Amino acid sequence: MGLEEAIDLKIKILDVYGDSALVINQIKGEWETRHLGLIPYRDYARRLLTFFNKVEFHHIPCEENQMADALATSASMYQVKFPNEATQITIMRLDRSSHVFTVEVVTDDKPWFYDIKVFLQKQEYPLGASSKDRRTLKRLSDNFFLTGDVLYNRNFDMVLLRCMDRHEENLLIQEIHEGSFGTRANGHAMTRY
Repeated sequence: MGLEEAIDLKIKILDVYGDSALVINQIKGEWETRHLGLIPYRDYARRLLTFFNKVEFHHIPCEENQMADALATSASMYQVKFPNEATQITIMRLDRSSHVFTVEVVTDDKPWFYDIKVFLQKQEYPLGASSKDRRTLKRLSDNFFLTGDVLYNRNFDMVLLRCMDRHEENLLIQEIHEGSFGTRANGHAMTRY
């Protein structure tokens, strides 16, 4: 379909990048096409190549294909109004991952589970909570269990995971690294704590 689209756009020199080594090498003729169902597709793609002055095929491993995925996603969001119209897409390279820019800064010293804990203790919603926020908090609180002053989160297999604030986290990590829980284990065993 990509080759057909390039022909419709009257492109004559084309670089094709794909993450399937099998497809790329079969179309280039470097690998034999043994599966009978793929032979018609290979032959059709090769016939389409005659419409171009120059075509080069390149294999890109899946783990290195983020740019192609981003371009395909971006291109699918544009509506073309006229034939042969090419919308300009500006791409910026960021030094930090994009999720860093979407995280809100928390200005209070309350732990992430504070509102859930207060709701379970007193059935009170945070000040200024909308009806949507209230429904969300009520739904979230169903996955938590409060015993005394300690809050636990139930995971998918009903194991209770203790919720800790930053101070408790730091104390626990310090105790683990000091060996308060026995001899210090190797890295793989440490991940189980």
